[in-house]
Amino acid sequence: MSQPGLYTPAPKYASASTSLLPPAANGQQTVHAMFAQGPKQSVRGAPSSGNLQSPYTFGAAGNAPSPAPSPATPLISGRSISEKFSLSPDPAFWGVNVGVGDAEEDDNLHNPDPRQGRHQINTGSIFTGRGLSNLGCLFVLVAAVLTLFVGYPIITYFRKKSLSSLGGYNIGGINGTGQVPSMTGNWGLIDLDTPSSAYNTTSYGDGSEWQLVFSDEFNTDGRTFYPGDDPYWEALNLHYWAAILQTNNMEWYDPAAITTANGSLEITLSEKQTHGLDYQGGMMSSWNKFCFTGGMVEMAVVLPGAPNIAGLWPAIWMMGNLGRAGYGATLDGTWPYSYDACDVGAAPNQTLNGLPLAATTSGSSGVKGELSYLPGQRLSRCTCPGESHPGPIHSDGTYVGRSAPEIDIFEAQIQGSPLSGQVSQSGQWAPFNEGYNWSNTSANLIIPNTSISELNSYMGGSTQQSTSVITATNQDCYQTGTQCFNIYGLEYKPGFDDAYISWIANDAIAWTINAAGVGADAATEISARPIPQEPMYLLMNLGQSMNFGAVDTKHIPYPVTMRVDYIRVYQPPDALNYGCDPQDFPTATYINQYIEAYTNPNLTTWVDGYGQSIPKSSLLGQC
Repeated sequence: MSQPGLYTPAPKYASASTSLLPPAANGQQTVHAMFAQGPKQSVRGAPSSGNLQSPYTFGAAGNAPSPAPSPATPLISGRSISEKFSLSPDPAFWGVNVGVGDAEEDDNLHNPDPRQGRHQINTGSIFTGRGLSNLGCLFVLVAAVLTLFVGYPIITYFRKKSLSSLGGYNIGGINGTGQVPSMTGNWGLIDLDTPSSAYNTTSYGDGSEWQLVFSDEFNTDGRTFYPGDDPYWEALNLHYWAAILQTNNMEWYDPAAITTANGSLEITLSEKQTHGLDYQGGMMSSWNKFCFTGGMVEMAVVLPGAPNIAGLWPAIWMMGNLGRAGYGATLDGTWPYSYDACDVGAAPNQTLNGLPLAATTSGSSGVKGELSYLPGQRLSRCTCPGESHPGPIHSDGTYVGRSAPEIDIFEAQIQGSPLSGQVSQSGQWAPFNEGYNWSNTSANLIIPNTSISELNSYMGGSTQQSTSVITATNQDCYQTGTQCFNIYGLEYKPGFDDAYISWIANDAIAWTINAAGVGADAATEISARPIPQEPMYLLMNLGQSMNFGAVDTKHIPYPVTMRVDYIRVYQPPDALNYGCDPQDFPTATYINQYIEAYTNPNLTTWVDGYGQSIPKSSLLGQC
């Protein structure tokens, strides 16, 4: 039956289109999507009566509509392309089942999945497999974040292990700048190669047992000591001419001159043009990296060259951390003071208003009797409150006198007739006794073996007072000899009263000075000088200078090398005190405040070179 108003007579080409549709089963037309059947008459083409008849008939309730049979009606009309493919907004007109209970086979997202007889899921329950897995992942993620940023720090705090005061016997330890060695390998305070038998030793003085706090065995060949290469040692790269002392070294100190070979440290002096100088030598130190206060330092050394050819200047020594050797501005007003009193001893030239008389007449004739040319103790006990000073402060409100004292473990020399090898073992002091004559009584100057050791005739000059003894060395333990290692060192207790220094040569005490030897001096009106209480660092060097003695450049067998098998530091178990920034003698803050002076060797004086001022002094009425 035709549907009036919805179909138009087929055009002449309609038969070609009708062949596209399959025949209906049982004589009924098959339902197809509208874009396959060809467009029906649009609503716009329906009669205006409003009685629009659907091209579909409906079966029983709930069944989808089906097109009314119209076998005589052409399926393709003569409409435009846009009309042919214009779809109704109602999916029901497309032949789609849109009933509430109908499921679309290809739409799993919106396909109802009734459970337990329900037609719709409306419980909202999260206790499903997917819900639990989502919440589980969130829980694991939150727990991991909390563990990382909250739990781990708490666990670490309660499970941390405190390092031993010995640096943990290579568990770790810190150097003077507070650095903890983070490199893998042998970088602890105590060298892993140190034999366990050397972890303790007996005092040369009273025979008590002391324990090892630092060692370097130098067993690893090929080590270098350029800045940053080593956590405890650094080689200098400069001309060591020492503005105050005017050592006038003939060589340039170059890190290339220092290495390790054959299980020993080697410092070599060569006849080699370096930075405009004819010789190249080496100096390295533990400045601001490893320091100690009190104890014993011991080393095994082969001295360079021959024991009968003069001119070499090998040395191993110590200095207070507030002065850096080779950096003149840091030494100006600090070296070689060891003083904690506010009196004329801290004043420039060791005088005040031209007094005392002994300070103007008991010096050498070369300086017209002036005892001291020192600029005064820059960081003295007289420093006015609020002035720049590293501290600390005494109970009376005055600053602790601070300085950069020097103790020479040995300086090797060739002297005598005939020439033979010797070592000068000394302490350098300021302020000075009258005529540089310290109290070298039998109670204060102790020489166990006078057959090989004697008091040095050199007592000092306008820039230092020296307490020194000369000791003959083992003549085989030189580079040209059997190259045996000879034992040198020192043992000391800082402070006043029962304080002392004992120097070691040939594996025995060469001599001892007791604190009273540098006690108060009435003639120069100075107070007692303590055995150095500053944190002391170690230095090792090989150079040459006419100021130290004649240099026989014709016969010195260049290159010459000083070899050090090991260096070890011991302290009494009840007096462990190592580090470059101890609480009672701090240095770190002050050094950092004036770091340019400690890193620029061209700044040779504190005021004129560095441009700083001297702290005001109560002694001079400046507060």
